[in-house]
Amino acid sequence: MKALISGILGQDGSYLSELLLSKGYEVHGIYRRVASRSRFDFHGQVVLHEGSLESYASLFSVVEKVRPDECYHLASQSFVGYSFEDPFSTLDVNVNGTSFMLESIRLLVPKCRFYFAGSSEMFGNAYESPQTEETPFKPRSPYGISKVTGCHLTRLYREAYGLHASVGILFNHESPRRGPEFVTSKVTDAAARVKRGEKVRLWLGNLDARRDWGYAPDYVEAMWLMLQQPEPDDYVVATGETHSVRDLLDVAFDGLPWQNCVTLDRSLLRPADIHELKGDASKARRMLGWKPTVTFEEMIRLMVRGGSNA
Repeated sequence: MKALISGILGQDGSYLSELLLSKGYEVHGIYRRVASRSRFDFHGQVVLHEGSLESYASLFSVVEKVRPDECYHLASQSFVGYSFEDPFSTLDVNVNGTSFMLESIRLLVPKCRFYFAGSSEMFGNAYESPQTEETPFKPRSPYGISKVTGCHLTRLYREAYGLHASVGILFNHESPRRGPEFVTSKVTDAAARVKRGEKVRLWLGNLDARRDWGYAPDYVEAMWLMLQQPEPDDYVVATGETHSVRDLLDVAFDGLPWQNCVTLDRSLLRPADIHELKGDASKARRMLGWKPTVTFEEMIRLMVRGGSNA
């Protein structure tokens, strides 16, 4: 089996590539020229291809060269806060990149199974909690809007062209490989430095925002399971539990007074925030046999320790 992963140098791409390699796949990945190829060490087991989500010709060329059996489209502008600062590039990269990838698959390898990385941000301030596959989307950011569009594009190619195209509506998932701009990494890095005796100043926004946080290696397994099903479908992947940013601080600092180093910064508040996201992964448990294996507390402590098991 041959797999193609866009965004392979990101958190999910790295864990997914390791999972696929362990299953005997030939793994190919797409990376951007500006991305660091040395962020993760694939030990020469992954074939990397330079490509741009903003160029149809670029993605078409990679798909034509690789001819994958499975394609995992993970790449996007994925930082919600930045999407408010530059909504144009967020929409351009995320929407066009998904459209270009789907069309390349349709024309070159229509039997290839396709995975689109959706997001809980598509729900926004949802009308119901927890959110399921049937919950209406109500996005509250350019990023969320771009993911809703990508989801509908994937469904269109599934229904109109018969592609085996599935959407994973993944709630927040973290790990020691999470990018430094995300709140979990900011907090766990600060906690680790405080425990080493350093003086730290940590700027945060909304401490009361609640999210359904899971462990990234668990979630990439769900991606793979989706493409092993006889029929394509959409699945929520979540723990079903929520924690606030205050809870995150409490676990990460483990009794140390985090209030001494945290400064509330209104510039970090989103123009349109989401109060709580909580997923119901009953369908994934029932249809995929999937369930989370690492608790919120275990994950945060692993991140504070520096990811020795990353």
